[in-house]
Amino acid sequence: MDIKHLTYFKTVADFSSFTKAADHLHIAQPAISMAIKKLEAELELTLFHRQDRKISLTDEGTHLYQHACRILQATEDALLEMQELKGLIRGDVRVGIPSMLGSYYFPPILMAFRHRYPQLNLTVIDGGAGKLQQLLETGELDLAVIVDETTSEFLETEVFLRAKMMVVSPKDHPFAALKSISYPQLFAEELVMFNSGYFHRNVVDRIAAESGVTPNISFETNLIPLIKSIVKQGFAISTLMEMVIQDEPDLVARPFTKSVWLDLSIAWRKGGYLSQANRTFVDFLLEHSQTNRQQDKAR
Repeated sequence: MDIKHLTYFKTVADFSSFTKAADHLHIAQPAISMAIKKLEAELELTLFHRQDRKISLTDEGTHLYQHACRILQATEDALLEMQELKGLIRGDVRVGIPSMLGSYYFPPILMAFRHRYPQLNLTVIDGGAGKLQQLLETGELDLAVIVDETTSEFLETEVFLRAKMMVVSPKDHPFAALKSISYPQLFAEELVMFNSGYFHRNVVDRIAAESGVTPNISFETNLIPLIKSIVKQGFAISTLMEMVIQDEPDLVARPFTKSVWLDLSIAWRKGGYLSQANRTFVDFLLEHSQTNRQQDKAR
């Protein structure tokens, strides 16, 4: 089975079009059509339904697509590793970071990393934990920050931060006079939450399901300044990490009565090749995390 034919096959499946696949690969459409026909003849199977200029995978094609993704990713990993063994280091790090951590935890880490390793290119992608995990599993990201409770069997993870989830209210709200907030107290309030797929929202949805209630979410947004503004003005309550409101005198953070801890991990594909650049970033992040923990203990 020719790797090039598998590449053509996967690209056609991704675009559901021979024409778009040809444009993407910068080759003539007849060349792709011929390659797919050869692949089908070699396997003695029909891989695509071709009806009214629309194409879709057959059942056999769906099975091959799953193998093709793994084979092509493994091929890319092998080529990268061989290049690095020759000293041709790919200086690219692509890491996915949820917006809350990207705004409040990672800026000093990212700047320090760039200062120490100026030769490495660093690309940061914002997204919800679910989306980042999906991009990681498909090879579109090298690294991503996820919450351990969402960990996939296809990923390797290293915990770098354990943070407590806090209930955030205005300083004149009754919650501000309490030491902790129970689940029923939270769910009795109107809430402003991240959109589905973001780790804080996922945790709240899980707690609500376990409590047998439907949360009263009146606002949904991934814009942290907007969340804080809505809470400040008394329109709703939210859940955030304490670091997010450290410089907000009009907001108060209280823990849950039954503490909710978030184990945040840096993750990469299990069995995939982690480049020297990405391994360097992981090591740097874990080093920074360990230093922070030691400093916290010393205080």
